[in-house]
Formats: sequence, structure tokens, C-alpha cells
Amino acid sequence: MDWNNTKSIFIMVFFTLNIFLLYQFLEKINDSQLESFTEPLTDELLKEDEISIETPLPKQKVKDQFLIAKSKNFEKKDLQYLKNQKAKIIDEKNLVGTFKTPVSMNDKIQAADVEIFLKEYILNGNDYRFWSYDRINQTIICYQVADKKMFYNNSKGKVTLYLNNQGEVVSYEQMYLEGIEKFNKPKELVSALNAIGALYDNGDIDPKSKVTNVQLGFYNSLQTTSVSHLLVPTWWVVLDNETDLFVNAFDGEVIELNTEEKILE
Repeated sequence: MDWNNTKSIFIMVFFTLNIFLLYQFLEKINDSQLESFTEPLTDELLKEDEISIETPLPKQKVKDQFLIAKSKNFEKKDLQYLKNQKAKIIDEKNLVGTFKTPVSMNDKIQAADVEIFLKEYILNGNDYRFWSYDRINQTIICYQVADKKMFYNNSKGKVTLYLNNQGEVVSYEQMYLEGIEKFNKPKELVSALNAIGALYDNGDIDPKSKVTNVQLGFYNSLQTTSVSHLLVPTWWVVLDNETDLFVNAFDGEVIELNTEEKILE
């Protein structure tokens, strides 16, 4: 038996099966009917509960589409240009770096400063943006972006910076998504206001809350194999500058935060 030919046949069969299942998933989404408030009714209900929106919302209808990406397998050649650090690859998809000399950050962590650091010290650092700073655990989280849209809560496109007690970056962990491509035809999205309405209907927004930020990005919706990922357009809604909520921008479903992704088996 020619093992190479047999292996190729198995790869093609699994690839075809994945594509078939992926299309089934997309058809299910496209056939679903969004049952949400109209914008005037949403606005009225929010006002009744004294919920204010303190950030501009897109006024025009927005269209977007799925993205497909795969996890990068790091190689030794990726490490040769990294500055001031000893780096190693773990399980192909995890890059871990330790700085020979810790890198100082400003006393007050600013997104702009973090992104300058990423460009200088992290592989493909231009593709990440600051997400959060945990003062207690002394960590900074950054997520990958594409077309200025962030991959929310996506561990496969993430950089975690570890700081010491002096506020210096001493090490980091990185995962990266590559081969990012648009998939399927653009589809009209649920409006940002109706996404807020979905959260309200779900009981996620308390009376007198303030909506302080709304941005469109992507969430990891489906993992088709161990390396490929389907990213769905997603509204990120921030309440009172501290609570992060997410709504699928295709169907208006609130994304549960206890699961990062649904795995297709």
C-alpha cells in the first residue's frame, strides 16, 4: 500500500467533510429569522429604564461577512529577529518569550504605549491591539485585529504580557492567526441599537446603566479542524466602562461568555 497516496486521500476526505459541515452551519444561520425589537421600540424601552447610550452608533446599515483563519505554526526562523529576548516554541502554536532586560512601561498603562511595544518586540506586533490591563495579576491582554476589527476573546490570536512589581514587561505568550480570508457573501448586520436591545431583552442591562462603547469586531464562532477557525461579525457593547458584552451581528444572539468557541466535531 502506498501510504503517501492513502494519507492524501484521507486528508481530502476530511477537508471535504469539513467544508460540507461548514456550509450546513452557514445555511442554518442564513435561514434563521431574527426576532428582535424595532429600533424605535428599543429606543423607547431603554429610555423607560433610564438606560443611556453615550457613544455614537452607526446610522447607516452595515454589511459584513465571515472570516476564515488558521492557527500559525511558529518556526525557528520566526525567532531570529526578536529583540532582547529568549524565545521558544511550545506545541508549534505557542510562542513564549522572556526578556533578557525587562522592558519598562509607563506608570499608567496606555493603549498607545502598549501598541508601540508590540511593534518593537512581538512577531507581527502590528496585528495586535491592546484589550485590557489586570493590575492585580500584572498582565496585559492584546488581541489580533484584521481590517481594524478586533478578534474578541480569541485565545488563538492573543498576546499576554507579564509584568513584574516594577511595572516592567518580563515575558509574554503569543498565538497568531494567519491566512485570514473573507468567506461567503456580505450580509446585512443587526444594527448596533438592536444589538443593545437584544442584551436588554436578555436581562444583561440593568436600569440606569450607561452604554459607553459599541464596536464591531469578530468572535470565534466555529472551529472546523484543530487549526482552522470561522470568525463571525460581532458587536462589542460596554456598560459603564467596565462590563463587556457581545452579540452575534448576523442573528442578534447574545454570546455566552463561558464558551469561547463552538467546536464542530
